[in-house]
Parts: sequence; structure tokens; C-alpha cells
Amino acid sequence: MIRVFLGILSLSFALSGPALAQPLAKQLFGAKSTPSQHQSAPFGSYSKGCVAGAMQLPETGPRWQAMRLSRNRNWGHPEAIRFIERLSASAVQAGWRGLYIGDISQPRGGPMLSGHRSHQMGLDIDIWMKPAMRLDLTRRERENLSSISVRTSDQRNVNGNWTAAHHRILRAAASDPAVARIFVTAPAKLRMCADERGDRAYLRKIRPWWGHHYHFHVRMNCPKDARGCVEQDPIPPGDGCTEAVWWVTDALKPAKPDPNAPPPKPRVELRMADLPQQCSTVLKGG
Repeated sequence: MIRVFLGILSLSFALSGPALAQPLAKQLFGAKSTPSQHQSAPFGSYSKGCVAGAMQLPETGPRWQAMRLSRNRNWGHPEAIRFIERLSASAVQAGWRGLYIGDISQPRGGPMLSGHRSHQMGLDIDIWMKPAMRLDLTRRERENLSSISVRTSDQRNVNGNWTAAHHRILRAAASDPAVARIFVTAPAKLRMCADERGDRAYLRKIRPWWGHHYHFHVRMNCPKDARGCVEQDPIPPGDGCTEAVWWVTDALKPAKPDPNAPPPKPRVELRMADLPQQCSTVLKGG
């Protein structure tokens, strides 16, 4: 019986060995400092994918600056870069000098070494809540400067940093046909719901989410010709304003501990086998 058990155990290790021996996908993609030499294309989903032929957002543009340059995350699908160009023009019209752009994607997308679970296809963009009043920041300043929060400490309302310009910029972003949705702190969504006096259709794309009070997160639609790109599920109908109240009421109530609840599952680290097959080609492509 012991020999049989040992034989089964050895077979089990042999079958699991190759998968366990694979390096983490974030280590492989995080090691790439340049894009792949392919036609631009996103593959997979926003939190399990990659991007071929990514375009680099210039570190400084006429109406923006890319922040935290040491991360090398100012790469995206060309659709994302063109969107930044459009929105930065809207920011100037709203009264800012431009935009401070946070993370987009790594040069080949994929899982990041730290931080985000999304931002993997070059179609997610973080934009700071801090108005870009200077567009001549040095590399060091971009590492040390911080954004501003637009939420009160109790997480229920916007604070004095929130302005009508924030509303106008978010409205312009959500009104862009290439944008799928925008994640922002719930108090900002609720203030926009209360203040909007015109067309409210764009509010449907403004979605509350935890932590998005120093920046808002723009998620682009899959480009029309991107067959390997998987969209998120459609946004529910309506402007979402009534539903957003939950985020500043019940969602903030402490949960009662459940002694019988199973322990939380650890975060699964993606390996290449978890990503679309095209991502192996992207990783090796130039």
C-alpha cells in the first residue's frame, strides 16, 4: 500500500510540476521595457490579457504630463493615447492647463509587478484629480508630487478639492464614444448626479468604486477590429444615481463577523498558461 501511495504521489507532482515551475506572468511582462514589434492589438480581458504594438504616451505633451515615469507604465493601445489627447483638450476648456496621467499599461501590458489587477490591455487609464497647473515638472517632481483627494474622511461626501471643472472633465470623458466606463469615488458620482442640469445619459458610465478619490479610472471599449479583446458585461440601464447611494450608506457599515465564514482565498497570481495564447507571442515579439 505504501508503494502504491508513493507512486500516486510522485505522479501527482509530475503532473503539477510544469505549471508550478512556470514563472509568474507579472515577472515576465514586468521585465520588458519596450513594446512588441507587432501591429497594435489588445488580447484577452482587462484583468487577464496583454497588448501588442503598444504606443508610448509622450512624457510631456501640449496639455498633459505622464507621472511616475520610473514605473514605465505610460504605454497603451493607440485608441487610449488618442483619447488622452482629446480629453486633455477638454481639460483646458474646463479651466485646467491640462492633465496629469497616471498608469496606463506596461510596454506589453500583462499583469503588473505591483498594484493593479487590470490595466493589462492598454485600455485602462488613471487620471489624477489634481489639476495640472504646471506642465514643466521634472522627472524628480513627477516621482514626489502627490495627487489630491476629492472625498471627505468619512467617505460620504466630496470635499473642498472638488470643483465644477472636475464635473466638466468627467462629463467629457464619459461622453466620449470610445469610453466604456469610468470608475470614481461614490461621493463624486453622487455630486454629479445632484448637480447635472443637462443631458444625464453620460452618468450611466460613471461607476462608483473603492479607492478612486485621488484619480479617476477610464476604461476604453475594445477597438472595433480587435477580435481578441473581451468586453466587460454591459452597464445596467439607467443613470445609476439611486444605486450609488448604497456606497455611502450600507457599504460603509461595519460587517458583522461570521465565525463560520471560510478564510478568504489568497489572490491568484497569473502565469502564462492563464493568459490568451497570443500573449506568449507578444512577450517574445522583439
